[in-house]
Amino acid sequence: MASYTAEQLYGAGTPCEEISGNTTFSITSSNDQVAYFTIETVRDGIGFYNSSSATNILGTFSNLVNVTNLITSSYIASIVVGVGGGSFDFEPAQTVQLSGSFFRGTGGISLGVSGNGGVAYTLTTEDGYVLIAENGDTLTT
Repeated sequence: MASYTAEQLYGAGTPCEEISGNTTFSITSSNDQVAYFTIETVRDGIGFYNSSSATNILGTFSNLVNVTNLITSSYIASIVVGVGGGSFDFEPAQTVQLSGSFFRGTGGISLGVSGNGGVAYTLTTEDGYVLIAENGDTLTT
């Protein structure tokens, strides 16, 4: 399970991991206020979505727990998170590439992402030598 801190989610947010298959987003908050969580496709160099932008947010949202007011388009999804946090599942219509979208949040929330179709990542040299491999919370060299 990947996790993201409130500091990572605040402001411009943080690039996402690859998302494929049914993925659970678990949002926690220690604040006594509602918060907002957003997944947004990376914009072009002048701040717009265009015909070459990936439609990363097309898919199915389900199992909404203590989250409301889900608003979606092809490029962005935002949701209101109730006091204490909440969760939802998202299954994209197509794989969201590593760093293809950003996660953002307000209200001091943190995020855990699990499921994700067993995605593993590998950083290799041009000749295929593995530098770092990641699967879940485990990194190997």
